[in-house]
Amino acid sequence: MADLRAVDHHMDGLRVLIASTPVGALGSGIGGGVELTLHNLVYGLGLRGHHVEVVAPADSLHVGERVHQIDGALQVSAQGLCREASTELPAGSVLAAMWSHIGSLQHETDVIINLAYDWLPYHLTQFLHVPVLHLVSMGSLSDAMDQVITEVERLRPGRLAVHSAAQAATFPDPSIFRVVGNGIVAERYDVQLTVPADAPLGFVGRISPEKGLEDVAELSARTGHRVLVWGILQDEVYWQRVQADNPQAILEYQGFLPTDDLQAQLGACAALVMTPKWVEAFGNVAIEAMAVGVPVIAYGRGGPAEIVDDGVTGFVVPADDIDALIAAVARVGEIDRAACRQRVDNEYSSGAMADRVLAWIDDVLAAPVRV
Repeated sequence: MADLRAVDHHMDGLRVLIASTPVGALGSGIGGGVELTLHNLVYGLGLRGHHVEVVAPADSLHVGERVHQIDGALQVSAQGLCREASTELPAGSVLAAMWSHIGSLQHETDVIINLAYDWLPYHLTQFLHVPVLHLVSMGSLSDAMDQVITEVERLRPGRLAVHSAAQAATFPDPSIFRVVGNGIVAERYDVQLTVPADAPLGFVGRISPEKGLEDVAELSARTGHRVLVWGILQDEVYWQRVQADNPQAILEYQGFLPTDDLQAQLGACAALVMTPKWVEAFGNVAIEAMAVGVPVIAYGRGGPAEIVDDGVTGFVVPADDIDALIAAVARVGEIDRAACRQRVDNEYSSGAMADRVLAWIDDVLAAPVRV
């Protein structure tokens, strides 16, 4: 049997509930790109006349019309676990409490968008009466997650989306995902069209091994380029090792900054360098850099390689090829910084992202539900 849900955005807009990541409060930076994605979705959907509320761990910043603050023990991020790791919830889990609360809000909601890369929300999809859509925030990291994601597609087809084709390709069946990209509130970013000849390079991201900061350090040591580093200092031992292994590198740690402060400082860089050692699902910092006119030099690995228009908004070089990285840095003067901002306005604004997500929601609401 099939229960056909009619597409109805209501005269006063959809009621959308967004489930945040349970690894940290909004504004803490622990959630990485998920936090930026959430803020962008709230803003973009609001621009289109929809009503957005958020469920997030306690002490989160206020976004949307309301943030439901949930107490509990934070979840361990999946990126630090091995593929064979079992699914676990800590005692007093905030994840469990968040989804219990979400269940209680069903009668007030038209659609739920889950941003958490955790087993429980995917498993609960079949049991909730309101449609749950999952915007997968990372590539394939565990067998348990691969299995439950596949099960969602079997039971509720069309509910899965990713940020990039490269991210989808890490999973056993890439065809089950819709690619929706990402976006930022471009209005918050002030483009800087010129920088001095000795402008520094920039690196933005968690200070942890999967981000590949050691390659940027080697670039700096070999060329003398100064590199400003922003992000959560997640692995201090790794940070110390990178510096010890590259004593000639000029790395200046600037801390973790809120968006308005980061964009102002990042805009003064000659280029942003992205050297991930894992498959980045998207690479929000790439569009943040381009929004302020900064060219992006990225390894051909993961989402950043799909964002950068090679030779127009930056350069894509073979992954792990530091000689190619150095050569690309020498060519950043060829890039028109205005073209970098234009690409963001065209493809990665909050409005453009909201339109892609709304098209996804429309398809889900129009589809027959298996019972």
